[in-house]
Amino acid sequence: MTITQYEQAHLAGILALCEAEGWPSFPADPGRAHKVLTAPGVTTVIALDGDLVIGFAYLQSDGHIQAHLSQMAVHHAYRRKGIGRALLEYAAPLTGAQRIDLVTDTAKAFYSSFDHKQLSGFRIYPD
Repeated sequence: MTITQYEQAHLAGILALCEAEGWPSFPADPGRAHKVLTAPGVTTVIALDGDLVIGFAYLQSDGHIQAHLSQMAVHHAYRRKGIGRALLEYAAPLTGAQRIDLVTDTAKAFYSSFDHKQLSGFRIYPD
C-alpha cells in the first residue's frame, strides 16, 4: 500500500469509492469533484494498492488552526487493515492545522481510537 497526494489520474477511483458508499455528490459531476479535491485549502490524499485506489481522505483547512475531515472512504475489501488511520496520519500534517473536526454517523469506534474530544454538532443545509 502507498499513501500519496491526489492527482487527477486518481479521480475515477475516488468516484468508484463514493458510488460504493452511496455518496452521489462527486460522481454526479466529475469535473466539479476534481475542482473540489484540489481547491485552495484542501488536502486530498489517497491509498493505492498498485494502481487501484483503495481509499481517500478529503480535508478542508485554514492552514493554521482548524481542519475538517469532509469525506473519507476505504474500499470494503481493505477495511480494518489500518488504511483509514494511515490516510489521516499522512494528511493531518499536510493541512497545517492543529485539530481536525468531523461529523460521522458511522465509524464512531474508529474515530474514538484517536486522541479526541467528543462534541455535539449540527449540519446546516442553506436554501
